[in-house]
Amino acid sequence: MSVREVACVGVPRTLLVAEIVPRAGPGAAPAVAIAAGVHGDEPAAPWALLAAVRDGLLDLRFAYRIWPCTNPSGYAAGTRRNAEDADINRSFGRGGETPEARAIITSNRDRKFALTIDMHEDYEADGFYCYEPAVDETSFGTAIVRAVEEEGFAVQELHDAFELGYPPAAQELRTLHRGLVRPNVKAELAMSRKLPYSMYLLRRAAKRSLTLESPRRLAWDERVAIHRIALVTALQRLRASL
Repeated sequence: MSVREVACVGVPRTLLVAEIVPRAGPGAAPAVAIAAGVHGDEPAAPWALLAAVRDGLLDLRFAYRIWPCTNPSGYAAGTRRNAEDADINRSFGRGGETPEARAIITSNRDRKFALTIDMHEDYEADGFYCYEPAVDETSFGTAIVRAVEEEGFAVQELHDAFELGYPPAAQELRTLHRGLVRPNVKAELAMSRKLPYSMYLLRRAAKRSLTLESPRRLAWDERVAIHRIALVTALQRLRASL
């Protein structure tokens, strides 16, 4: 593993990025991008990612690019937005509309990923759910939801009234399943210029994308555990799909 700082141009802060390369060397294995902490008031996700790395839960047959906290100023303040009061997760269009988004986009230039995972929390949720843009008929999300439930954690019942960041008449933009949102990639990209991190990578650099949401209302250890289960299951599904 190597860890370095990436400058956020124009502001006095940096982002940490870690690289894990298989022993066979760069390019010898599919790469996975994992990020957390884009909203500073969702603190369990960065800790779950750090704990997963510390405890050896990552499948080392893959290469990894890891962004443990993509909103450090918001994390320090306990706020959703960064120090300039911008939602970083909606700033990945047009080459990056925040210093953090520009740093990530520049750093990811010329990189390709088999899978990207973005780790979040949801204040309104009572159970786990995830977003998985529909790129083909295969679903990693179904297996992830099942794994979380088998470990005794609740899964969110999703319906049109549940806040998912879509406009009211959004049926053409996504389909809802138990614990799983399947965005229509073409329709969502055509509708919005304020791209989230996962959609930016899916359009530019990743074959498949997952956004994980643990319920913020649960105890800390439960939220961390849910993310660990979801992350490990996602990597297992990726391995099985290759």
